[in-house]
Amino acid sequence: MFDIKEKLKRLPAKPGVYMMRNDKQEIIYVGKAISLKNRVRQYFQSSKNHPPKVRAMVSHIHTFEYIVTDTELEALILECNLIKENKPKYNILLRDDKTYPYIKVTLNEEYPRIIKSRKVIKDGSKYFGPYTNIGALNETLEVINNIYPIRNCKKNIKKMINNKERPCLNYHIKKCIGPCTGKINKEEYMNMINEIIMFLNGRENELIKKIEKNMQDAAIKMDFEKAAKYRDQVIALKSIIEKQKIVSTNEQDQDIIAMAKGDKNTWIQIFFIRTGKIVNREHFVLKDTVEDSNKEIISSFLKQFYSGATFTPKEILIEEIIDDMDILEEWLTQKRGNKVTIKAPQKGEKKKLVEMVKKNAVMTMEQASNIKQLEKERSEDTLEELANLLDLYEDPYRIESFDISNLQGMESVGSMVVFEGGKAKYKDYRRFKIKTVEGPNDYASLEEIITRRFKRGLAETEDMINQSLEVTEGKFAVFPDLIMVDGGHGQVTSVKKALAYLNLDIPVCGMIKDDSHRTKGLVYEGKEIYIKKTSNLFRLITKIQDEVHRFAITYHRSLRKKNTLHSVLEDIPGIGERRRKALMIHFKSIENIKKASLEELLEVKVMNKKAAENIVKFFNE
Repeated sequence: MFDIKEKLKRLPAKPGVYMMRNDKQEIIYVGKAISLKNRVRQYFQSSKNHPPKVRAMVSHIHTFEYIVTDTELEALILECNLIKENKPKYNILLRDDKTYPYIKVTLNEEYPRIIKSRKVIKDGSKYFGPYTNIGALNETLEVINNIYPIRNCKKNIKKMINNKERPCLNYHIKKCIGPCTGKINKEEYMNMINEIIMFLNGRENELIKKIEKNMQDAAIKMDFEKAAKYRDQVIALKSIIEKQKIVSTNEQDQDIIAMAKGDKNTWIQIFFIRTGKIVNREHFVLKDTVEDSNKEIISSFLKQFYSGATFTPKEILIEEIIDDMDILEEWLTQKRGNKVTIKAPQKGEKKKLVEMVKKNAVMTMEQASNIKQLEKERSEDTLEELANLLDLYEDPYRIESFDISNLQGMESVGSMVVFEGGKAKYKDYRRFKIKTVEGPNDYASLEEIITRRFKRGLAETEDMINQSLEVTEGKFAVFPDLIMVDGGHGQVTSVKKALAYLNLDIPVCGMIKDDSHRTKGLVYEGKEIYIKKTSNLFRLITKIQDEVHRFAITYHRSLRKKNTLHSVLEDIPGIGERRRKALMIHFKSIENIKKASLEELLEVKVMNKKAAENIVKFFNE
């Protein structure tokens, strides 16, 4: 049994990181402290002074643990890593950096490529980003490809040269200088890559000076074709620079960060200033931050953003002084390799820059809020129209839709998709493998999955009443306001039969299709209802119908694929899961395995002669 008082007594007065866990042993909060003894004890003293979010967090603490560090800086780095790894519920969280795209320069390859990547891997490549604006990233890549004829293929260059393979179309239209031909100078290729890196680092002026010198050298040598190429590069780069706004005369590298706090979320805007010009800007949304102070939000953002950022500037400007500014400066200085300063300017040019970024943050928040409000109003109107059409007692906020998929009765499966407020709620989707029905009987299969779904929901509800559990703890406890089944009168009857058996009264309608297998309308209370194809209601019904069908088909295909692989390979004596996987990795397809000789099969490490002979014999027969 966890004795919280006893554990609090043993806390050391040293720097470190603490982790709060709930009764499921999940980490719900990670924090750092100069003195673990003083900081952790504060949570378990009088809760009167705690904000609601902290009180809610403390009420869920079942146990806690801590890690002692030598310095506060080590604690900061460890805190960043633990938050990124565990995504605790009560920490302010920046969406996982891995979901944001980066520009990747594949320096680990002999002839590097410039590609888009959503993962940062320690493979020797150089990364630029993250970019929240995918359009800006694509535009940057387009500019690079227009200026520099580098390769974008994944082909093995050495192999192509040795086999004397023909270069691709990009070479012939002068979009690639063709390293695969073996005729280019590697140094010339790497010069282009280094120039691209300069460009991505925001050093366009320096790059232009370098290219202009190359242009002059080429002209002196009477190589006018090369000089013209350099001239075109300079023109393209200058046109980019003209679009960049000069905001500082000191030509310094800066990041300027400001925020706009909404009713629930916070919008962070960050402007990237390189050599005095705005080269890019991004915005991030931190969710459920209404109870967090501005200082906590900015501090959390700095830690999480710069732990994954590929570049740290010499100066970072923020709106107000934060508590751990000194230790953050020390961490970023260590990360960059030379001095980094964080400032909250009170007047002058830098204060105006922060105010400009703040205005942009507010505008971004207002635009997002307006779009969200319009979507909400549209959804509400659509659901009201549906309620009026079916004469329902209230608007159907939660809609559950069901479908059956099989192939001549084989591997029958059922799917359940959920829409709340007119939007798909993916985490509530469920799949069912048909257990009691044999053959292609959609009606009986529907009856089975409806019975299973609501029987489970009733059982969970009873457990919640008896054990005082929350509704969110059940996977099937929330019941729909309306059931929409993919099909007509027969399918609706099957669903109603299952509901009657469980003594449940939930409206049921069918979604019917025309001869072209496109959404046509609804079946409700024995009548077919046609809906105007240009209406938002028609679009919603089509979306639900397509989604439930897609979800069922996807599940059915995965089972069918698994079953096909099993029947072809695992039915061969001596071929189990391990060998099947190894064979598929080596040969890529069943067809290639079928064509393989005994010697080729034995090249797979996990194979022995007996197993290889069984494969050859099986396919020959």
